[in-house]
Amino acid sequence: MAKQQRIDPRNIERTRAKQSAARSGNPAKRAQSAQAAARARGPVRPATLGTWIAASRPQTLALAIAPVALGTGAAALLMESWTEHWVRALLALAVAVGLQIGVNYANDYSDGVRGTDRDRVGPARLVGSGRAKPRQVLTVALVFFALSALAGLVLVWRSEQWWLLAVGAVSLLAAWFYTGGKWPYGYLPLGELAVLIFFGFVPVAGTMLVQAGTVNIEAWLGGSALGCFAAAVLLVNNLRDRERDALHSKRTLSVIIGATASKALFTVLILVPYGILAFFVLFYEFAPYVYFSLLAAVPALLIVWTAKTARELVIVLQLVLVTSLTFGIGLAAAIGF
Repeated sequence: MAKQQRIDPRNIERTRAKQSAARSGNPAKRAQSAQAAARARGPVRPATLGTWIAASRPQTLALAIAPVALGTGAAALLMESWTEHWVRALLALAVAVGLQIGVNYANDYSDGVRGTDRDRVGPARLVGSGRAKPRQVLTVALVFFALSALAGLVLVWRSEQWWLLAVGAVSLLAAWFYTGGKWPYGYLPLGELAVLIFFGFVPVAGTMLVQAGTVNIEAWLGGSALGCFAAAVLLVNNLRDRERDALHSKRTLSVIIGATASKALFTVLILVPYGILAFFVLFYEFAPYVYFSLLAAVPALLIVWTAKTARELVIVLQLVLVTSLTFGIGLAAAIGF
């Protein structure tokens, strides 16, 4: 007599979840299906405080801190000291950090309800892993956006640069529609360009403007350098997720141009800031010391060309974040003192 095959109930639930996800066009239903699939893989523990903090991706705060530091350093050229407008500098930092954390949670929510974060490499997301409800993650994202907006309002009031209200509004919209809404531009080959603008030019120039009332060439060049690093962070992230993104119709730049071209572009984005740094070396005594940030940049370049696994690209991402932070703070000190 043939041995009867045992049916695993978890396989049935997993199959039903996948079928439901395929049939459903509603984001909320897709989120429920994704969480059902997560439960089918095993017990899911509710998110703890540590999980929520990790989901904010605190390591990415380097992309918020570096531009504010560099913008303040550029402003110091026109002020008596760094501390002349220290309250405005802190408010600019609050705006940048609030936006960064808000967009991280917003991406967690938007990608989670679309099912894009299922089986991802790297830190697990709250919605995709089923450890938090989509509405909870969305609420936290909106809270940080609101805190950022509040800090921005106070900053505009103190600096009297009222037209920056429009810049702040556009920044908030860009943060949300990166993966949110019906037509997120993060699912198109536009993410790197948006990051170059909103994590490079806007925060560096904006930070200087609210403190010094004008923007100099140091801020524009510094913003372009940090924008390149931020774009490199996004590019290597998308390179890591290229195959999975393609399956979910997420046509990032890396999906379109392929792995080799992505690595070549990543190399350009890493090296361009050091070409820009040559300008500062001509005029600022301590600027050459910023080249020490290559201690993190060079390993990132070597790994991205030799990586065989997605987890190696996670290391590249971390190295670029370190590079951006040390480059930004180092250059700020070089031109501000």
